Amino acid sequence: MGLALGIGAYLWWGALPLYLATLAPAQPAEIIAHRVLWSVAFCVILLTLMRNLKALGQALRVPRTAALLGLAAVLIAANWTVYVFGVLAGHVIDAALGYFINPLITVILAVFVLSERLRPVQWIAVGIGALAVAVITAGIGRFPWIAITLAVTFGVYGLIKNRVGRDVAALPGMAAETTLLAPVALGYLGWLAATGRGTFTTDGVGHALLLMAAGVVTAVPLVAFGAAARRLPLSIVGLLQYLAPVLQFLAGLLVFHEPMPAVRWVGFGLVWLALALLTFDALRAARTTRLAAHGASLTGTPPRVNPR
Repeated sequence: MGLALGIGAYLWWGALPLYLATLAPAQPAEIIAHRVLWSVAFCVILLTLMRNLKALGQALRVPRTAALLGLAAVLIAANWTVYVFGVLAGHVIDAALGYFINPLITVILAVFVLSERLRPVQWIAVGIGALAVAVITAGIGRFPWIAITLAVTFGVYGLIKNRVGRDVAALPGMAAETTLLAPVALGYLGWLAATGRGTFTTDGVGHALLLMAAGVVTAVPLVAFGAAARRLPLSIVGLLQYLAPVLQFLAGLLVFHEPMPAVRWVGFGLVWLALALLTFDALRAARTTRLAAHGASLTGTPPRVNPR
C-alpha cells in the first residue's frame, strides 16, 4: 500500500505540467494565487473530515514554528511561481532539471548549514553536478536559472520542513503555509478583478473550474506522499523522488517538443551520473548501518558506525 501511494504521488507530480498547460491564458502569479486560496480551502476540508482541524491552529500558535512556516511559505510560493513560469514559457525540461539537481543542493546544504561531513563519493557527485551546470550554461549560452532557482528554493524549503517536521505533520503544515500566504493571494486576485486583468470570471466555467482544482492538485499528492513516507523505508522514498522529474523531462521532450541539443544531453547525462553515485552511496551507507545495528543486537554492544 505504501509503495502504491508513493508511486501515485510522484506520478501526480510528474504529470503536473500537463495540468498547468491547461490554465492559459492565466499568468503564473494568478495561477499561484488561486493555488494558494483553493489549497487552503481543500486542506481545511480534509483536516475537518479527519477531525484534526485543531492541528492548523496549533501550528500557528507557537511563534518560532509560525515564523519557520512563514519562511517556508515564501520559499514554496517562489518555487511554485518559477515552476509555473517555466512550464508556460516552454521550459519544462529546465524545470525537470531543477528537481534532478535538488538532491545535490540538499547535500550542499547539509555541509554549509548543518555542518555535516560528506563522504568522498558525495563530494564527487557534487563536483559532477557543478560540471553539468557549467556544461549546460556553456552549451546553450545562458545560465539555467529556472533549474537552479527551483533546486535551491525547494532544497531550503525541505531543510526548514525538516526542522518543523517533528512538530507539524505534512497536511497541517501545508494548510498553515497557504493560510499565511492567503491574504497576499486574495489581495492580488482582488486587484486583478478590479483592473480587469484576471481570467477567473472571463474565460468560461471550464477555466474557472480548472483554477479551482489547483487545491486538489496540490493537496492530494501531498497526503499520499505523507502516508507513503510513514510506511516505506527512507531508501525507497529516496529512489521514488526521481520519478517525477523523469516524467516531467519526458513531457517536455515528447509532449511539448522542447529542443534537446547534444550539449544538453551531455549535461543531463552528467546530472544522472551524479544522482546514480549519490543513490549508490546512500544505499551502501544504509546497508552498513543496518549490518552494524544487527551485529550490535547480537552481541549486546552499541554499534560503532560512522557512515559519513
